[in-house]
Parts: sequence; structure tokens; C-alpha cells
Amino acid sequence: MKTHMHLRACLNGVFRVWLRNALVFRKNIRVNLIPPFIEPLLYLGAIGFGIGTYITDIDGLPYVRFIAPAILAASVMNASFFECAYGTYVRMYYQKTFDAILATPITLKEVILGEIVWGATRGLISALSISIILFLFGLASPGGLLIAIPLSFIAGILFASIAACFSALSPSIDTISYPATLFIAPMFLFSGTFFPLHLLPQVVQYLALAFLPLTHVVSLTRALLTGTTDTMWALNMTWIAIGITVFSYLAIRLFERRLIV
Repeated sequence: MKTHMHLRACLNGVFRVWLRNALVFRKNIRVNLIPPFIEPLLYLGAIGFGIGTYITDIDGLPYVRFIAPAILAASVMNASFFECAYGTYVRMYYQKTFDAILATPITLKEVILGEIVWGATRGLISALSISIILFLFGLASPGGLLIAIPLSFIAGILFASIAACFSALSPSIDTISYPATLFIAPMFLFSGTFFPLHLLPQVVQYLALAFLPLTHVVSLTRALLTGTTDTMWALNMTWIAIGITVFSYLAIRLFERRLIV
């Protein structure tokens, strides 16, 4: 009974933090919803329909269909990561939002989990926006999109928890640019997004599978949206599940070390 009540109180605290961020987001919803629609159109237009006209089919798929799932996965990564990297840091350090919330019965663990769930929600919003575009252009099957959308939320939790770790470790907001440049940018390029992973040297393939979570999200998303078979689906799902568990726990501990004296 006590465990049940504790879990219920924890979920309620997480929801309250999520709701606070959602209400702030709603105030500027028109501005916040424009980028998720424009960014994929630019990538699809410039790379998919532009450069793609000079590229033959990849793995039996037109190039624009090959990169469309990767654009969805990468957009989820960017939305979730930057929300819980910069956004969380601003709320913690500049706006003092954490101080205000912690003055209530909500615990620091609930605050961090609420931030992570909100970051995943931003990724989900981005995924929904891009799914509409992919559906209208006929670049993804409706059935695949229905499964890819909840997968995007799960992937968003992974990227948001990783970002929360960096936010807890960053001594200043300027240093968050390091993981953005040295981790997110290479992951965007070398996770099977714009070309098949098997074209890379074997050692680089192993590194991508071991250390770049976007590799696993792209692989699963591409299989869903193109109707192909993901031969590594078990590895991909296991990596994502373990990553969420490890990085969420680590984010909580790092914030406790930083904020609790």
C-alpha cells in the first residue's frame, strides 16, 4: 500500500512539472509549432528531392523515402535534446523555476523526471508535425506512422535523459554547445541518416551501434515507415531500454549532487 501511494505521489509530481512546462509552451504555441513543419520541408526539398535526383535507389528505396524516416528520428532527437539541455538549464539556473517548485511537496527526482517527460513531449510534437508532411507527400505508410509516433516518444525520453545529464554537468550555458557540437552533430551524420550504415568502415559501424543512440532509432523508424525488415530490432530496442534506464537514473543523481548541499 505504501509503495502504491508513493508511486502515485511521484507520478502526480512528475505530471505537475510536465503541466507547468506545457502551459508555458502553450502561450507561444504558434511560434513553437512553426519550426517542426519548416525544418523537414527544407531537408526533404534540398536533400531528398534535390540531391536525391542524382542518387540511385538505396536498398531498393528511392533516396527521398530512404532519408524521410531518418529526418523524423533526427528531429525527435533535436527537439528532445535541446529542450532538456538548454531549456532545463535555463529553468534551473536563470529562471529559478526549480527553486520555486522544490518549495512545494514535489521532490527533485520528480522535477527531473517531469523535465525528461516534457522533453520527450517536445520530440513527440515534432514527430507529429513531420508525420503529417510525410503522409501528405506519400513518403510513409499510415500504419507505420501510427507505430512510429509512440516510438518517437520513447526515443524522446532517451534523448531528453541524455540531455539532462549534460545540463546537470554544465558549469555554464555556453558549455552546452560542446555536446551539441561534439555529440549531436556527429550522431546526425553517422547514424545511418543520409547513407546506409554498412558503407562506413566496420570499426565505425561498431562505434555507431555502441555509442550513437540515433543509430537505433533511425533503424527502427526506417523499418516501420518503409515496410522493410529491421534485422537488428532486438538490439535496437534493448539499447533504447537500457539507455533510458541508465541515463534517467544518472540525470537524477547528477542533479542531486549539483543542487542538494
